[in-house]
Amino acid sequence: MISALFIAILVFLLISVPIAVCLGFSSLVALQVGGYPLITLAQAVYESLDSFSLMAIPFFILAGNLMQTGGMSRRLINLANVLVGWFRGGLGSVSVLTSMFFATISGSSSATTAAVGSTLIPAMEKKGYPKNFATATCAAAGELGVIIPPSIPMVVYGLVANVSIGSLFLAGFIPGLLIGISLVLTIIIVARVKGFDLVNRTSLRQWLIELWRAFTDSFLALIMPIIILGGIYEGVFTPTEASVVAVVYGFIVCMFVYRELKWKDLLPILGKSAVGTSIIMLIVAYASIFGYILTAEEVPQKLGEALAHFSDSPIVFLLLVNIFLFITGTLMEALVSIIIIAPILAPIAVQFGIDPVHFGIIMVVNMAIGMLTPPVAVNLVVACQIANLKMSQLTRPVLLYLAILTVDVLIISYIPAISMWLPSLSK
Repeated sequence: MISALFIAILVFLLISVPIAVCLGFSSLVALQVGGYPLITLAQAVYESLDSFSLMAIPFFILAGNLMQTGGMSRRLINLANVLVGWFRGGLGSVSVLTSMFFATISGSSSATTAAVGSTLIPAMEKKGYPKNFATATCAAAGELGVIIPPSIPMVVYGLVANVSIGSLFLAGFIPGLLIGISLVLTIIIVARVKGFDLVNRTSLRQWLIELWRAFTDSFLALIMPIIILGGIYEGVFTPTEASVVAVVYGFIVCMFVYRELKWKDLLPILGKSAVGTSIIMLIVAYASIFGYILTAEEVPQKLGEALAHFSDSPIVFLLLVNIFLFITGTLMEALVSIIIIAPILAPIAVQFGIDPVHFGIIMVVNMAIGMLTPPVAVNLVVACQIANLKMSQLTRPVLLYLAILTVDVLIISYIPAISMWLPSLSK
């Protein structure tokens, strides 16, 4: 049955069947071969979508789209530019800092890349950055959209691995900060070595005036993550309820305070959000039956026993997992990978003494790196569309960022305190 499942999914992938349909049809083939009643497919699909926590996904997507159209992203870019745009490599660092700001709103890597890249790739090119480096920088920075909470992949991992979504959100902050700092340092070094991004020095007084103006202009955007995440951790509302609060808050600020969101914009925003949500929900629905078959055939237990015979060391296990997740991230979309792999590997990680929250962060960071690795490379696709470049033109800068991110994921994997310190404080 398992052989039929993986052969079917491989065949469907090779003939370019959409991933949701691929998961559904391969599961159908496996059920037929295994003699399971086909009604199991419909039951599993329905039960997977009958989840209160899953409702957070469409609302976070809608909130991100509202804020991108309503002027919040532009204000955050302006604030980041004032904060770090005064030194060589500063404009590239702006893309990272803005992505960190926007990540606390959108929960989506591709949305973060689109929001930041559409403004900063042309601006970086004007300031002397090589176009391929500027494009790769925005793509790399965009991955912070799924690492810094709220994060849609974290919501999905929490559901399939039965882990607290609030704890995952807390655990993502310091790893996101670590990755952001490493990207900024890389940009500064490259800018100095290559000699681009010359800056005009301003007086401290002028800088403080500009900082105050940018801060007051973006204040309402900055306090939004404080309201949303603070409400979750203080127990005022759940992550799902927080996503609704984000939509209401974003709508009120963008429509009635900033007045950049128009009534005519709402229908396109709702349509874009509905399409994005439907794609994710179809994947979640049909991946659920895929996971059901793996569980029914005891694949996690068998794989765990095989790994235990190979080595009983958590260090070796994490190394093998990181290699496996890196390869998987190059071939499969992040949510699909999490839905399929998390139910298999998370129980095994617990057997090796690894906290499931820590393991969830390892998975999410690896899947975020996968957004930079072809052929899937969602962030690269979005950034290349904005810059009108081919992926092959980004090879050298992308390899540089992948090297830095690989070091980051190893640090996160082998120093659990980076992920677990904040969740431990909330207990």
